[in-house]
Amino acid sequence: MSDMKQTAHINPTGEIAETVLLPGDPLRAKFIADTFLENVEQFNSVRNMLGYTGTYNGKKISVMGTGMGMPSMGIYSWELINIYGVKNLIRIGSCGALQDNLNLYDIIIGMGASSNSSYVSQYHIPGHYAPVASYSLLEKSKQIADEKGYPVHVGNILSSDTFYSADKEANDKWRKMGILGIEMEAAALYMNAAEAGVNALCILTVSDHIYKQEETTAEERQTSFTKMMEIALELGE
Repeated sequence: MSDMKQTAHINPTGEIAETVLLPGDPLRAKFIADTFLENVEQFNSVRNMLGYTGTYNGKKISVMGTGMGMPSMGIYSWELINIYGVKNLIRIGSCGALQDNLNLYDIIIGMGASSNSSYVSQYHIPGHYAPVASYSLLEKSKQIADEKGYPVHVGNILSSDTFYSADKEANDKWRKMGILGIEMEAAALYMNAAEAGVNALCILTVSDHIYKQEETTAEERQTSFTKMMEIALELGE
């Protein structure tokens, strides 16, 4: 599904499916395409933000990098939704864990995405908007994880504009409020999807633990988070 219209960020040379997996790292998109998809065609290379479409268990699905941060996610998800007609957008990324019961490689499904960003201000909402996942995708992802025997944690995550924060007490405050982990994109995705009336979900793998001071390598983040990838791919069926 693609009308082949070009933007400054996406120049599709092939079809874009109605379900798109969105890793931040474009090399993770390539890994998913090479590892899991059949009949793969690359549809985008603008700014090296690699995008691919193929089939998974006979179902057409796309995967595309989004870069880091809500401005980047905001651009790519908005264009995929409003220009290329994508209906299901599933962010698959890494996060830093905040809670003691979380360990490296645990999977988090973002039921809600709190944020310290001003992204929501563009909508001029007369109050505090709470960005949440699409329940249909959330419910199905939990069922898939249970069937595969993958333990997952479902709850609130934080989409932060700051990776290196000058506020040294910020993490303690978010932790006290029950935030499971910190990432940088989901809130923008959830808001873009809500405004357009389409589905969005964020599935994360714990790549580091902020309080236990544990972390994975860059290569591990790119190629070894396969359980969340499998859950996301089956959402396209």
